[in-house]
Amino acid sequence: MSKSVDFYYDFVSSASYVAYKRLPEMIKAAGGTIHWKPIVLGGVFKAVGNSGPANIAAKGKWMFEDLERITKRHGIAFSVNPKFPLNTVMALRGAIAAEKLGDDVLNPYMESMFAGAWANDDDISDPKVVMELMDNAGLPAQEIANMVQDQAIKDELRANTEEAVERGAFGAPTFFVNGEMHWGQDRLDDVMSALDKKG
Repeated sequence: MSKSVDFYYDFVSSASYVAYKRLPEMIKAAGGTIHWKPIVLGGVFKAVGNSGPANIAAKGKWMFEDLERITKRHGIAFSVNPKFPLNTVMALRGAIAAEKLGDDVLNPYMESMFAGAWANDDDISDPKVVMELMDNAGLPAQEIANMVQDQAIKDELRANTEEAVERGAFGAPTFFVNGEMHWGQDRLDDVMSALDKKG
């Protein structure tokens, strides 16, 4: 059995942010690896007939209050972004480009985008803001910006989104471990249990 996790995420998803802040260290300690899979969450919702919890006022209010409790418990910086919902397509394409440049680029890129969206109230819908965040992180901003215009990068993001739907995803974050699906930042223990199963 492979000790790897497919992690489908979107920067617009606050729950993806919480999972991103917690799961990598858990996986590393277990000797596993993560395959990062950026997806357009809105595309998933459209494909499966779902919608975000924030679209229901009472549920959205509870969700953000709950996330504040969870992030406080785990020492994770968190702020409900006043620009929410965010258009993250450029940032997601940038994640694909950053991964092609190596982990030394991908890791600070993801931290910049997730923290921008859910800790620092940055409007990552704005390409100028995305560029500023990359510059501030010492990343090759112009190279990544050029890469996100490539059709291959656009196609990969679309393919990731379609793949997630085909595998049964209906939201983010969604995880797959040896074909077993888990959904939500509150299912990380289940992800780790699946990772530790013996074949």
